[in-house]
Amino acid sequence: MTGKQVSEVPPPAEELSAEAGRPTTPTAHVEESFARLLADVTHVHPVSVDADFFADLGADSLVMAHFCALVRKHAELPPVSMKDVYRHPTISSLATAVAPAAPAKSDALPTASDADAADTPDAATAPAAPATAPGSFEPPPPTARGKPLFHLCGALQLIAFLAYSSLLTYGAARGYIWIAAGEGVVSEYLRGVAAGAAVFLFLCAFPVLVKWTLVGRWKPVRLRVWSLAYFRFWIVRTLVRSNPLVLFVGSPLYVLYLRALGARIGRGVTIFTRIAPVCTDLLSIGAGSVVRKDVHFSCYRAYDGLIETGPVTLGRDTVVGEASVLDIGTSLGDRAQLGHASSLHTGQAVPPGERWHGSPAVPTDTDFLAVGPARCGSVRRALHGLLQLLTALLFYLPAVAGGAWLVVDNLPQFTSPLAPGPTALATWQFYVEALVASVLLFFGGLALALLMVTTVPRLLSRALTPDRVYPLYGIHYGLYRVVTLLSNRRFLTRLFGDSSAIVHYLGRIGYDLSPVQQTGSNFGTEVRHETPHLATVGTGTMVADGLSINNADFSNTSFRVSRVSIGAHNFLGNRIAYPSRGRTGDNCLLATKVMVPIDGEVREGVGLLGSPSFEIPRSVRRDGALAGPEGADTARRLLPAKNRHNGGTMSHYLAVRWFQFFVVSLIYAVGAEAYDKLGGGAVVLANLAAVLFSVVYLVLTERAVAARNRPGPLYCSIYDRRFWQRERYWKVPSESFVRLFNGTPFKPLLWRMLGVRIGRRVFDDGCAMPERPMVTIGDECTLNAACVVQCHSQEDGAFKSDRSVIGSRCTLGINALVHYGVTVGDGAVLAPDSFLMKGESVPPGEVWGGNPARNLDLPDTDPRR
Repeated sequence: MTGKQVSEVPPPAEELSAEAGRPTTPTAHVEESFARLLADVTHVHPVSVDADFFADLGADSLVMAHFCALVRKHAELPPVSMKDVYRHPTISSLATAVAPAAPAKSDALPTASDADAADTPDAATAPAAPATAPGSFEPPPPTARGKPLFHLCGALQLIAFLAYSSLLTYGAARGYIWIAAGEGVVSEYLRGVAAGAAVFLFLCAFPVLVKWTLVGRWKPVRLRVWSLAYFRFWIVRTLVRSNPLVLFVGSPLYVLYLRALGARIGRGVTIFTRIAPVCTDLLSIGAGSVVRKDVHFSCYRAYDGLIETGPVTLGRDTVVGEASVLDIGTSLGDRAQLGHASSLHTGQAVPPGERWHGSPAVPTDTDFLAVGPARCGSVRRALHGLLQLLTALLFYLPAVAGGAWLVVDNLPQFTSPLAPGPTALATWQFYVEALVASVLLFFGGLALALLMVTTVPRLLSRALTPDRVYPLYGIHYGLYRVVTLLSNRRFLTRLFGDSSAIVHYLGRIGYDLSPVQQTGSNFGTEVRHETPHLATVGTGTMVADGLSINNADFSNTSFRVSRVSIGAHNFLGNRIAYPSRGRTGDNCLLATKVMVPIDGEVREGVGLLGSPSFEIPRSVRRDGALAGPEGADTARRLLPAKNRHNGGTMSHYLAVRWFQFFVVSLIYAVGAEAYDKLGGGAVVLANLAAVLFSVVYLVLTERAVAARNRPGPLYCSIYDRRFWQRERYWKVPSESFVRLFNGTPFKPLLWRMLGVRIGRRVFDDGCAMPERPMVTIGDECTLNAACVVQCHSQEDGAFKSDRSVIGSRCTLGINALVHYGVTVGDGAVLAPDSFLMKGESVPPGEVWGGNPARNLDLPDTDPRR
């Protein structure tokens, strides 16, 4: 599908024009050159300048991406982006649009009027970051380019992790002994409350204390990755984001926590994102603002072996939409708004009262505040926070302690000095009983979770009236939070996703899916919502991973739930935040990371791509042929076989998770047995053994699955057995354990063990790679939090995948996504929240960004912006 590579330079304009009998003009030269290059990648000869790329020539986005890359190799031709191709789908219109483009380069983003001055760092840091142009990534100073203290930093991080986790485990063991010494149920309950409160207060206060001790106040600086200054940064970041108060998002307690860390947050601010900011002293939020869920505003970014910290400033009464990214050095003025699935790049500032959207954001007239205010004063907020604390201390924590007491006191594998009884570790009966007990506990817990998820949210949701505005922090808000938390169980959606069972599961928790047109791949393994009983998905619609149905709207004082209806015969790509006011109807293709429009006419029978979105063809002939000519007949004939294969995959998934649970419980049983002899040392050794076992076991599990179904380039129907094997590869292994090693030298090592071709000293702050063996990453790359290298795509019944190659010293920005068949040259940079489409080729050293990504060095007057 890549087409023939053309090495020769297109003939001069005079020759081409003479051949075609057309006037000798710059546009005619561009037309003839484009026609020759397109003929080589589509294998269509000749190519008419008026032929539609998709409807007439049968090209798809991958073919056109190769065409764009080929054009960029010829300096005398104007560069072409994928956005140009979709907006101008014939050679004639494309040449007319791009031929007048000026070659001069200037900044491509709206800018702030001035930048914050950097403070002088301490001796352990590089020189402070100067004010830079928006979206710019200038080379780091020479002091930041030395060989990193890679091994020393890794050793310190390992020691810190083991010390902290062992401290918590030891404290839990001592707490259990104290609780068990109580006389009677009441005494044990009161002791459980006291012990739980002590542990909770420690977990909440310790990160704050460590932050102020190790860092003091954050300032705009550049830290060398793997330096001692970076080690302090990593300690604080890890503790801040593991604080249990992060679970209280949308609560006044969460705001108080951020203030305790140094953030300047005004009165009446409501924050719903669980991605906690790290450099909190650089965060300023004015009174009355609201920050929606899945927003990244960490006040730091990683670039070319550096951690750069910088301010993020939100004025009064601002709104930040779902799944947005605020890079360092960005701001919103008073009453400004940033839409969902949007981003501000470094240096961008939204003026007071204006509304912006897109990635990078541009002005718009759309109002992103969908719900009016309600009465919600300081007293209401304080009472809600107090009630949350009391509920946690008097109910949740004692329930956890009570559950632990039942396990330790009744299950044979925990018979130990912690739970008096005879020693049995040396007898085979112990292991048989432990095996039976683990099966009952694991699968019994699964059955109980299914029962709760399918009953309790349905019952509680009856108290929420659609489209009615409720004040925050009241009874209805509490019920809404319980419904959201209970009905979003990642373990269950991963278990049932990518199989026929997912529609039955979603239907049981409240989705309206009738009538279901079963494909065996109606939904992926990652589906989220806020109120499942108000989610409608039309018949024949297929959804890839990462859909977030946002059927609740918020102001800083109020909320309402509304029905979200996704039309029939749609296809939704990866990582889509679908808002309550989404304006799409039937037969739409919503591309990966698309910004779903919330105003204008209802889009039907089209594709939508980008942020802000624009229309593209719904489908092309090439994908239709790949899905198979029989269509529905093929699905009916092969669906039973797919169901059987997916059923086997689900069984493998459960068996792998259960065995890990069983062995880890045995490890802690041995630690408990040795507690009277080794004391706290037994806890440390048990923790170390549990971590080592889990890592080795999960790595070996993935390698075993990959040995039978190794991912590779694949173009087939979803009813091809090779696709079913790919689904097994996605589900059975676990990638979540790798996240524990974010920001450490151990993560690249784990990636290498999982099949990634990865270079030396790569800094990975939270990258995801669904197909590890298909990814190549060069030396000293920098991978930011939440970035993804995804080597596949599914559109309706067609599945396509290919390898992607990231060169050396490249940087992938926060929340950026790299698709399949992509090549990124050495030293290139992908800006935050970008979507690098399939088949793209980024030249070495260039800075690309946007959705879809393009070279950011285009002048402001360029018509292609």
